[in-house]
Amino acid sequence: MIELLGALPAFALTALLLAIVPGQGVAMVLRQCIVGGKHAGFASVMGNSSGLVVWGTASAIGLSQVFAHSQLAYNVLKYTGVAFLVFLSAQTLWALRKEYGKFDYREEAKTGIGPAFRLGLFTNLTNAKAAVFAVAFIPQFVPKEFSLGLGIFILGCVQAAVSTLWYAFLISAIDRASAVLERPRVRRGLTGFSAAGILFLAFTLLLTSPR
Repeated sequence: MIELLGALPAFALTALLLAIVPGQGVAMVLRQCIVGGKHAGFASVMGNSSGLVVWGTASAIGLSQVFAHSQLAYNVLKYTGVAFLVFLSAQTLWALRKEYGKFDYREEAKTGIGPAFRLGLFTNLTNAKAAVFAVAFIPQFVPKEFSLGLGIFILGCVQAAVSTLWYAFLISAIDRASAVLERPRVRRGLTGFSAAGILFLAFTLLLTSPR
């Protein structure tokens, strides 16, 4: 456990950077807060964090065990993940042709607690960034002396906690910044930052090596 605790600061920082990068989850939370209010926003955040735990659990149960013992399987995952993140980055940049980029709040928002939670959960479970991070990134932070499956599960829960704290801060800031977020230029800026962040994640994944 001491070995895993030593890896926590670096992992928490990486998880925070992943949460900060604007993307599918951030767009959903912003839309929920502006259209559905704070309660809907927090319910969606809890759904989003639950999705992170699901991804971490799935990775811990079997996926990472396979990748840890097969160089070929790891390389297939790694380069597929890199290629898909590059595709997502290019797709995000393509959205800059729109007035609001990827951050258009005209999409439907859920105002009930249950529907808002399910929206957050579904958004995360269909988020390629979350999947790639859980399967390809998290195992890199588990020390060799520590159980791989248990380590992945614990770090997945840590990621969920870090993500929840970041989104809680974001929701509290939205009340003060809603007028700013209505500006097309700001939303396009978030879109551009999102594309750059996803590309950075792809580059980081490219440099990782098997556990």
